[in-house]
Amino acid sequence: MAKKAVTTWAPPVSFYFKVVFQGAPKIEDAGFMEVSGLKEEMELMEIQEGGENDYFHQVPKRVKHGNLVLKRALEGLDNGLEKWIKETIEGGFARRIKPRNIVVMLLDAEGKALRCWWCSHAYPVKWEVSAFSSQENKLVIETLELCYNLLERKK
Repeated sequence: MAKKAVTTWAPPVSFYFKVVFQGAPKIEDAGFMEVSGLKEEMELMEIQEGGENDYFHQVPKRVKHGNLVLKRALEGLDNGLEKWIKETIEGGFARRIKPRNIVVMLLDAEGKALRCWWCSHAYPVKWEVSAFSSQENKLVIETLELCYNLLERKK
């Protein structure tokens, strides 16, 4: 009788991840504290069946993606990410938008990628700073929201 292989797989933790921006000019590691928006949803279209007033068929229409939301402590304006955000959002329609591919990696204890999600042709659509409050002692958080064309799980 064959022996079963022992696996060392354990459920992954959500706090060990990395976000990589591909393309030029280079954007250094941007140390985010939270990533959300990795989702796909199939939109449905209802078609009424002829002769049956109360019966509808639901057929696939298209796949819709959520926006990628990245949060981190507020940083200086001299890094590549800040420059890209400024060029895209503040450039209006006078400048060409320069989309980037973004890879979100969920890491294991050794820092190796367990899962990777590839967001193609992403660009910033919203940038926000958390509220200032004299009643609380906490970091100022900036939130970056990016739209993307396609979400693929690579690993």
